[in-house]
Amino acid sequence: MDGSDRSLKPASGRSRLNGESSNGLGGRSFPPPGWIGTLPDADLSSDPPDVMKSTADLHIRGYEPLIAPHDLLSEVPATEDVLQTTTAGREAVRQILAGEDSRLLVVVGPCSIHNRDLALEYARRLKGLSDKVAERMLVVMRVYFEKPRTTVGWKGLINDPHLNDTFAVSEGLKLARGILTEINKLGLPAATEMLEPITPQYIADLITLASIGARTTESPTHRQMASGLSMPVGYKNGTDGSVQTALNAMLAAKEPHSFLGIDPHGKTCVIHTNGNPWGHLILRGGNGGPNYSPEHVAEATRLLTKADLPARFLIDCSHANSSKDYRRQPEVFESVLSQRIDGADGVIGMMLESNLNEGKQSLGGGPEGLDYGVSITDGCLGWEQTEELLLKAAERLEPVEA
Repeated sequence: MDGSDRSLKPASGRSRLNGESSNGLGGRSFPPPGWIGTLPDADLSSDPPDVMKSTADLHIRGYEPLIAPHDLLSEVPATEDVLQTTTAGREAVRQILAGEDSRLLVVVGPCSIHNRDLALEYARRLKGLSDKVAERMLVVMRVYFEKPRTTVGWKGLINDPHLNDTFAVSEGLKLARGILTEINKLGLPAATEMLEPITPQYIADLITLASIGARTTESPTHRQMASGLSMPVGYKNGTDGSVQTALNAMLAAKEPHSFLGIDPHGKTCVIHTNGNPWGHLILRGGNGGPNYSPEHVAEATRLLTKADLPARFLIDCSHANSSKDYRRQPEVFESVLSQRIDGADGVIGMMLESNLNEGKQSLGGGPEGLDYGVSITDGCLGWEQTEELLLKAAERLEPVEA
């Protein structure tokens, strides 16, 4: 990267048809250039054999066809400039993970995306802030569409885009892809949590950095999925605070796997992966409390080294590290930043939950009456505090020369 211009640039100018596979599951690029087609609609009208009626689908209300990934990518295509943002963003993150770029990685944005206009207004503001601190930080926007719930609750924009339990998933996927396209068009890379194993086929070509959450890090399904993702993947420690759970996930996802999934045309298939070498740990605290102290950082470094994994990791300033109080995120951020400045080189960056306005609100029975710019999931910092926090941090960091 040119030191006089830290804007994102593609590593080699590759497009998704002649370079990295656009489907997010690395390896073969499919469909080939110029191919257009769809599979015939499945016939779901036939009743199962009588012998099965008493044992099958006892708790199923029905089946609903889902748009195929190829069709969605055709409806909401990624232009060359959009893909350049993703390509360059991934390369920049890889360089930070490899120790070749000493900038601080900051993943910041709403706890969850629930409104297109809100997401894009936040993205425009963040892009302006990112440009101001680009010599010292790589800023990636948190763009989370899927929400794992401890029990029940709104599962995110993809699952329920109308926020009213209508579960229009095809609409949610289209809306999510459109938002990601607009954010990348600004030149701002995007990060998200991968929850549903088939979701990457629809949006992964637009994602710079993925994460596997604390509730799913131990899941074999998610480890297998991560092994095929085309971008770096962060693994959060378990909800119990176990770092070893995340390390096990990193070790598993480095290896090749074969598992059930869907191809770009929505047909069930066996997916064969090469393994993803760009895994990293995310410390987010646990049931026992925060884990961002110098002692916790030293222990994480020891465990990563013992496992023969790169001792480089992110620290989540929210969740259990803030004791689930969004107002404590700046305290965590400042503590981790001081550790980094004092020589904790393993800390490559931080994650923050931030929105246009601080706090959170209840979704209740639907979207009517929601306050604009306020989270409907976890509480978030407001924009002014976020901007002040990053600008002051940039002043404390040394600029990175090319």
